[in-house]
Amino acid sequence: MSLITELRQRKLVQWALAYAAAAFALLQGIDIVAQRFGWPESIERILIVVLCVGFFITLLLAWYHGERGVQKVSGTELLLLALLLGIGGGLLWKFAPATGPESSAASRAPARPAAGGENDSGTVTARAPASDKSIAVLPFENLSDDKANAYFASGMQDEILTKLSKIAALHVVSRTSTQRYASTPDNLSEIARQLGVANILEGSVQRAGNAVHINVQLIHAATDEHVWAESYNRTLDDVFGVQGEVAQAVAEALKASLTGAERQVVAAKGTENPKAYDAYLRGRVLDQNAYARIGTTRALDNYLEAVHEDPDFAQAWAAAAVAMAQLYFNGFDAVRSTEQAVRDAADKALALQPELAESVLARGGYLYWVKRDYPGALEQFKRALAKQPGDIDTLAAMFFIERRMGLWNDAVAHYRDIIARDPRNVSILVQGACEIPSLLRRYDEARQLLERAMTIAPDDTTAPSCLTLIEQRLGKLDAADAWLARVPKDSLDFYEGWARIHQLVYRRRHDELGALLVPAVQSEDAALTNVDLTGLVRLAYAQRLGGNDALARQTFERLARAITSRPGGIEHISSVASIAPLVYAGLGDHAKAIATAQREVEANRHDKLESAASKIVLAQVQAQKGDRDAAIALLPELLEIPAGLTPALLTLDPLWDPIRDDPRFIALTKQPLTEYKVPPHG
Repeated sequence: MSLITELRQRKLVQWALAYAAAAFALLQGIDIVAQRFGWPESIERILIVVLCVGFFITLLLAWYHGERGVQKVSGTELLLLALLLGIGGGLLWKFAPATGPESSAASRAPARPAAGGENDSGTVTARAPASDKSIAVLPFENLSDDKANAYFASGMQDEILTKLSKIAALHVVSRTSTQRYASTPDNLSEIARQLGVANILEGSVQRAGNAVHINVQLIHAATDEHVWAESYNRTLDDVFGVQGEVAQAVAEALKASLTGAERQVVAAKGTENPKAYDAYLRGRVLDQNAYARIGTTRALDNYLEAVHEDPDFAQAWAAAAVAMAQLYFNGFDAVRSTEQAVRDAADKALALQPELAESVLARGGYLYWVKRDYPGALEQFKRALAKQPGDIDTLAAMFFIERRMGLWNDAVAHYRDIIARDPRNVSILVQGACEIPSLLRRYDEARQLLERAMTIAPDDTTAPSCLTLIEQRLGKLDAADAWLARVPKDSLDFYEGWARIHQLVYRRRHDELGALLVPAVQSEDAALTNVDLTGLVRLAYAQRLGGNDALARQTFERLARAITSRPGGIEHISSVASIAPLVYAGLGDHAKAIATAQREVEANRHDKLESAASKIVLAQVQAQKGDRDAAIALLPELLEIPAGLTPALLTLDPLWDPIRDDPRFIALTKQPLTEYKVPPHG
């Protein structure tokens, strides 16, 4: 009884309760912050140990000060307390048992994939999920005697992965992240760590004539334990349901619950026509392996063959619609990939299977890449994502739209979500870096992401092309040359073409630019790509700067014919619709050039990227006319908005030569580079 009385007098119970409440509140707050910023678990472990030691030290101090009836601690005693906490925490940390096989350096592993965070420099980072229901599907081994059947094995892998991605309870890493690994590697645990998954699905396919043998095994990577395995012997006429069977068996092995709707979707067969299915698989492999017009065009050939063989094959119609929409948007395949053809294919897919995720995605693709109805397309993509939660392509389409709508915070969030779910997806890493931080002038962040992509895929050519563009925007042409040296000289697809053309323009190497664009000069008007059209405009101005006015006019006149005679025009082509004003300015028709540029600015007011491009062209044609006041008045805004200009580009670009000696222009070239600050609602 005397001890209890003594404890009450010294208020030890109050001290203990107050300390416990404060420690609990602190841990809750730290846990929230740690999840938001991706802190390693070791920080919380250290804090818990320190708080435990501090509890006993606090009770000792309470006993001591309770004897004096004064509940306060002097500065000396605070210093002593901090020292004791540090020593005690260090000792307990040193000898405390680990909480797991990677506890000393492990990152937090949420049950569901978590978005990446930012480090102190603001760089986007990713934390790979490692839940028990996470899985990566490695490339299936082709055991067929005919090595030309490799596409069949690859297509089967892709189809199984697609079926798995329709199950919301699973976290499935995309094919893009896994395709660089071997079919049956020895280091499964390391691959799983790199991909942020707990399970690996391996498989092999052997095709001989009409017979198909498929072997699949599910492995828990950390223990190398075979969780499930099965072999399937089928004919080409009876192979269509295997993917769904495998997906359901994997889900059951991982104890992932399927809804009734998911079971129906996973079990559904797209077609029972062997020729249609074979063509579709060929198309999927071509589509997945190339971010270029050639790959997409060849994939479309196969999709159209598939729907010819089976007009009721909804997945093939949807894939054809998306492929044609992307080709249309980028100015490729002008004869076949028309607005009407895209709409017909998307409508056909929806009519056949309106609840299929691929059908909804095709409708969204039509609205995005053809109609430029960004809010409508975004709603369709959200619907598709709800039906296929693990689909990286849908998430990517969403952040591409969001940046055009000026929803930069949403775009960044979805980009982080993708690289958290799919940490080794080089295509997404590169495209996201080029299209989000780079456009916001966060060049250090973009550079780190692109260099990370090249670490994963040293042979990738898009990443060094984007790095070339970044160095150009910073005025570092020597650094741009170094990156461009890693890009094949004959590659003029997308970023590669833009990077090389602009490097020659900024270096004012007119002869080399002419040699590079010989194939474009010799092409038919309908075959000119977006890169070709941009390059030819630059070539015409270079010819004029080089003193060859007659040749320059010939090139401008050819471009004017191409613009007016091209099937479907050029208004729909991404990033080149604004070249028409530059063509008219080159021909000396400044009134038409300015009027056309102003119409483009108005037409693109709802598209933040095309709007910036249109305003840049308007300023350039004003400069070509010699209207210094009008041109320079537009530049301050363009130096601030996303996808606008940089002071270095004003310095380098020959199109600004007519106003280059104006003191106001000179002042703009000397102002510091400004990162775009995204507003809270943006």
